[in-house]
Amino acid sequence: MVRKSKGRQKLEMVKIPNESNLMVTFSKRRSGLFKKASELCTLCGAEVSIIVFSPGKKVFSFGHPSVEKVTERYLSGNIPQTSGAFHLIEAHRNARVHELNMQLTQVLIGKNFQSIFIFSFCKNYLQKIL
Repeated sequence: MVRKSKGRQKLEMVKIPNESNLMVTFSKRRSGLFKKASELCTLCGAEVSIIVFSPGKKVFSFGHPSVEKVTERYLSGNIPQTSGAFHLIEAHRNARVHELNMQLTQVLIGKNFQSIFIFSFCKNYLQKIL
């Protein structure tokens, strides 16, 4: 059986010498990169910011919700308090603390002092790590 083509070959990663080919490749790669970033935002709800400088010294950017908001969040290192993930984490913490308080109350009613000490220790530990 004779092969008709060489198939997929490994190419060496070097800068494209021809200026025209370089600009065409850059434009295609840029649009593909922005499309993938857009899909990531749509499918996963991610916040993405991309800034690309072309060989022709032009700036191209993509951001969701905006380049400025994502960059500001990255530089400050803060998680916005309005995000859905933040509310879920807070709800989980509050539910866990409420559950521990209920268990502590039940133990106090039973006046089992050894269990009271264990539960209060666990409650304080969990509040520190949560």
